[in-house]
Amino acid sequence: MTETIRILGIDPGLRHTGWGIVDKAGSRLSHVGHGVINVDPELAMADRLAGIFHAVSAIVKEYAPHYSGCEETIVNANPRSALKLGQARGAAMTALSYCGLEVAEFAPRAIKLAVVGTGKADKDQVGFMVARLLPRAGKMREDAADALACAICTAHHMPSSKLRGAA
Repeated sequence: MTETIRILGIDPGLRHTGWGIVDKAGSRLSHVGHGVINVDPELAMADRLAGIFHAVSAIVKEYAPHYSGCEETIVNANPRSALKLGQARGAAMTALSYCGLEVAEFAPRAIKLAVVGTGKADKDQVGFMVARLLPRAGKMREDAADALACAICTAHHMPSSKLRGAA
């Protein structure tokens, strides 16, 4: 009998944090759930980060994943934006760790490579391949597709020792 491991992927964002959950049984992946955490941009920064933390914690409580993955922050031309995105990522990762999950971190290129086959894929290509790999997921927002892509990447990179301890 093949053990099943549940994986939560996070695509962090200060306004919209995507989340996606897959089950891995052997080499088979199946869609469990996905969504987007929307935080009011009018709130103070600390309250926005707390909102992300509490929402991610609630998702972990509801779906009970065994493992998680989070997309790394790209340092772009605007350091202020990168810093804010990093804070949102930190809030999500802290929630995952607080809930007892190990968190794998992946560069956007690694996630695209795992799902599309090239690290230079665009958002549309990622969304298309996520829909092909997880047809039960149906229509989804870009943030949720990116989070499911992160969960798929995490599943592909998990050592087999993680699978033995999940069930």
